[in-house]
Amino acid sequence: MSKNKIALIGGGNIGGILAVLSAQREFGDIAIVDIFDGVAAGKALDIMQSNAADGINTKLSGTTDYSNIDGADVVIVTAGFPRKEGMSRDDLLQKNAEVVRIVGKNIKERAPDAFVIVVTNPLDIMVGIMQDATGFAQSKVVGMAGILDGSRFKTFLAEKLNVAVSDIQSFVLGGHGDSMVPLPRYTTIAGIPLQHFIDKGKISEAELDAIIVRTRKGGGEIISLMKTSAYFAPAASALKMAKAYLNDERSILPCAAYLKGEYGVKGLYVGVPAMIGKNGVEEIMELDLNADEKSEFEASIKSVTDLMEAARKLSL
Repeated sequence: MSKNKIALIGGGNIGGILAVLSAQREFGDIAIVDIFDGVAAGKALDIMQSNAADGINTKLSGTTDYSNIDGADVVIVTAGFPRKEGMSRDDLLQKNAEVVRIVGKNIKERAPDAFVIVVTNPLDIMVGIMQDATGFAQSKVVGMAGILDGSRFKTFLAEKLNVAVSDIQSFVLGGHGDSMVPLPRYTTIAGIPLQHFIDKGKISEAELDAIIVRTRKGGGEIISLMKTSAYFAPAASALKMAKAYLNDERSILPCAAYLKGEYGVKGLYVGVPAMIGKNGVEEIMELDLNADEKSEFEASIKSVTDLMEAARKLSL
């Protein structure tokens, strides 16, 4: 039985953590491509030597040559400029749009059957550019955002409520930015609605509102501390999506998926809960939103739409 092949485009912080986690979990052989000579090769060699110490048989290769990704089953794209302190995700638009176009053309040529997961920011726009560059079915190109945003929301809630983070289930809708929409009404702790904990005085509405704001600005908080973008949580989030595809899990995961009328949105990649299996995005789960949630979601959609228009002007 042949092994799966996971291609990582970008061997920086996120790409390096992806390679380590993928190897440790033995999802398949790993091919890294990075524009800087020696970076991908060095990290591949270092991780393989680490694997030898741990008795892990995953093979890794690294190069600047896109032929390294030939026939990949999954391609995870982290290539692009990272966000620095004082920059918004939107500031990266012009810099990263061309990077993603070049990467997409190479994926189309070298890995035409791959499931593509985009991590590059501004996420919702970059995944649309990637789908256009590859020409792949929309269901085979997705963006990693909702799992990361949801993980931040769950982490902050677990800290406040002093509960196991593994007991918390929640979703974050909308664009991957300050207009994202955490959903307390769809949040449960061990199956118990979050509202129960509010009613019991375990967390106040004001404290919950503060957690929502912190979630929306979660990426910026990391940058203010490390002076560069987060990489551990984004890598783990992208790998969860790859695992769902490779194992045909049909897991319902929040991700930037292409909408064809769901939530009243057409022709746009937006963060929504989606079922991921062997065919990629197999179903969009459409939640019933109340008036406030719908208003926030629509504001987030407008933010994504405005940025998409700016991206189109850059490509003229």
